[in-house]
Parts: sequence; structure tokens; C-alpha cells
Amino acid sequence: MSTIRDQRSRAAAVLHRFSRTTAAMLLLVVVAGSVALEVASSGSFFEGPSVRVFLQYLATPILIGLAQMVALCVGQLNLAVGALGGFTACLTGVLMADHGVPAVVAVPVGLLTATAVGLVTGVVIVATQINGFIVTLATMTILLGAQYRLVGTRTVDGYSATLRDLGTAAPLDIPLVFVTAIIAAVLLGGFMYRTVAGRRLLAAGGNPLAARLSGISTNRQIVAAHTLSGLLVGVAAVTATAALPGVNRSVGGDWLLPSFAAPIIGGVALTGGSIAVFGTVLAAFVTRLIDAARAQFSLDPSWVNLLIGLVVLGTVAGGHLNQTRLAKTTPSPQPGGAR
Repeated sequence: MSTIRDQRSRAAAVLHRFSRTTAAMLLLVVVAGSVALEVASSGSFFEGPSVRVFLQYLATPILIGLAQMVALCVGQLNLAVGALGGFTACLTGVLMADHGVPAVVAVPVGLLTATAVGLVTGVVIVATQINGFIVTLATMTILLGAQYRLVGTRTVDGYSATLRDLGTAAPLDIPLVFVTAIIAAVLLGGFMYRTVAGRRLLAAGGNPLAARLSGISTNRQIVAAHTLSGLLVGVAAVTATAALPGVNRSVGGDWLLPSFAAPIIGGVALTGGSIAVFGTVLAAFVTRLIDAARAQFSLDPSWVNLLIGLVVLGTVAGGHLNQTRLAKTTPSPQPGGAR
């Protein structure tokens, strides 16, 4: 009996701690928002086709949010998320449609290219000691030009039918692209929380000086973070290529704001040293619900970006105010140490 009581008390303690987290609040918002859309749509929101479309277009916000989260965990920003995703998607499509490269080759090439761009970005930041904001802004500009060079004003749509089938496949109305995003989130969470390499990334972002004194190379962690971020953007680009009817220069153009919105709303600090995989996934759900509500009520698409931007700004401001309050309430150490 005591064992059962201990298990129940531990479960109650865990549930109590979770109820006070950002993830719990976001989970409540997701449930409430889904119910509200179900009522507003007269019961059609939870029908198979609606669920399938909703989840299919949720995969990209999850993946780009995770990609941005990895950069944020070491105190970096990745402004090239959208441009890299668009370039990778167009490169993959052009290889298949224009050059006859099979999907089993084009997809790995796309993933490797995105990963390599992330690696080079990290190396440039470390080698030049230029702020990552500036380097990724320059990378974004270069990639936008490269994307336009690849496709110009046309839409590339004559690529692998097998890849298209995988992109639209949805057994039990659960799209495979959404499953891919969830698997990526689980693997990323396991890597960050359970491996030495993941903990080094968090240590380098949380306290660079302490990390260096512990023998952890912060420069190496910055390169690793941008490389992993590039890989996740590559996965997002491949899933988008598979799910979309065609790729053109507009792909990735609207990825930047959602890539920041998901991790920031999910509870990731801009100062580095923290991640929130579950919170980021839930925040991506919230942004997708906002977009679904916009479609349901025929609102102007600009309202979606306005609302998401306000939520992000409010989240950042709230976090800053909370840190300021904690700093004021924390007693300063006494000279010579407290007795």
C-alpha cells in the first residue's frame, strides 16, 4: 500500500509542477481553441479531412520552430531559416524535375545541402566573431538570390510522384509529414536532454564562461547548433516539397516569424541555455489554430501575423519583466559571506 501511495504522491507532485509550466498553459489553449473551432465550424473541424489538412500544414511550423530553438539555446539567432528552407525545397524540386534525379538521391542531397549551409554559417560566425544576427542576415540574402536563380518566376511541379504520394499520405487521417515532424521533435528532445553533446549545447548557451572553464568549447557548440538547425530546416524543406503541389520562389517566405514564435511562446529564453521541445510543438499548434480561425472567419491574412507578432512581443516583454522582478527580490550576497 505504501508503494502505491508513494507512486500516487509522486504523480501528483509531477502533475502539480506541470500545471505551473508554460506547456500546461499552451496545452489548455490548444484544447480550448480546438473546441471553439469545432463549435464555430458546426462540427466539421474534427472531421477526417479537416484534421488531415490541419496536421499536414502543422508539420512545417513545428520543424522550423525546432530549428530556431536549437539556435536560441546557444544564444544565437537564425534569420536564414525561411531562405534556407525555400532554397532547399527549390533545389530538391529542380534536381528531380529538371535533371531527372530520383527522389532517393535528391532528398539526401537537399538535407546535406541545408546541413552544410548551417555548418558554414556557424564556422563564419566563429571565425569572424561577427554577431550571428548579421551573418544569418547575409546568409538569408544570399540564399534568396540563389533560390531565385534556381526557379526564377516559374513553379516547379514535375517531380517525383512517389514523393508526392508520401507527402499527401495520411493513414487514419494522420499525415506522414506530421508524423515526421513529431519524430524529429522526439529525437531532438532525446538528444538535448539525454546525450552529453546536447547538454554541452545547453551549458554553452546558459553560461559561456562556466562552460569554457569546464573545458567545453563554446565556439564548437555554436557551430554544432547552426549545423543541427540547418538539418532541421532541411527536413522542413523536404516535407514541404512533398506536401506542396509545386515549389517556387515564395516557398519559405513566410517562415521567419513562425520560426521565432513557436520557441519563444513555448518558453525558450532568448538569452540561451534553455529549450522547450514540448512547448515549441504546442506553440506551433497555437499558431496553426490562429491560422485556421482566420480561414474559418474569412479574416485578412495580415491579422494572423499581427496577432502572432503581438503574442511574441508580449511573451518576450513578460519574460523580461519577470527576470527583472526576480533580480530585485533576490537578496544580494553580503561582503565576506553570510554567517
